Amino acid sequence: MQTEQADITLPFHTALIVDDHPLFCDALCMTVQAVAGVEETRTAASLSEALAGLKGRTDKPDLILLDLNLPDVQGFDGLLRLRAAAPDVPVIVVSSMADSRIVSAALSGGATGFVPKHSTRDIFRLAFAEIAAGRTYRPEGHVDGVDSASPDRGTADALSRLSSLTGQQARILDLICEGLLNKQIAHELSIAETTVKAHVTAIMRKLGVQNRTQAVLIAQEAAFERVLPSERNAP
Repeated sequence: MQTEQADITLPFHTALIVDDHPLFCDALCMTVQAVAGVEETRTAASLSEALAGLKGRTDKPDLILLDLNLPDVQGFDGLLRLRAAAPDVPVIVVSSMADSRIVSAALSGGATGFVPKHSTRDIFRLAFAEIAAGRTYRPEGHVDGVDSASPDRGTADALSRLSSLTGQQARILDLICEGLLNKQIAHELSIAETTVKAHVTAIMRKLGVQNRTQAVLIAQEAAFERVLPSERNAP
């Protein structure tokens, strides 16, 4: 199938699209080719597939487009782990969950832009242009409701701190949240227990906590349920 010629020239030649809906994934591939001049698109239907595709590659994509509601993701974990795996690659969240609190939380977690799934190509074109210019794209009409008095401030702070973790540290925190001890984590990841201990120390320092329980609470703060309970299972 032929795609439309790109309307503008942007510095994005390759893109990774992470979405588990095949038809939308195909449509998004055509959109980035048409409005951003992307020449090569890779797709992944899950976070694990996306991370496996990024691991060890020197040719990271120029752009990542991510759906938040993936089958193997809890809360904003997918965004945080992709940011850790490819820290220099802009990540645009493309999601049907577009409440202002979700948008604010995603941006706090390191997203370079947020585009609702129902957006037109003109909106995608604008988002790509903003990001190419070094700016963050927010949906039209978005109001950041996360001020110092907002109950969502805790979520924003948690996501900001979690976004500082490396990919390995994020994985270790996941296992801590599952209740695994250092010895079990070492076995799971095939690394030395002393290495796990060093990572745990670094995790606690980055999160500003004193123990594993507090680290788990920070991770739980990043769950969708703490941001928008009524829309966790939105299609």
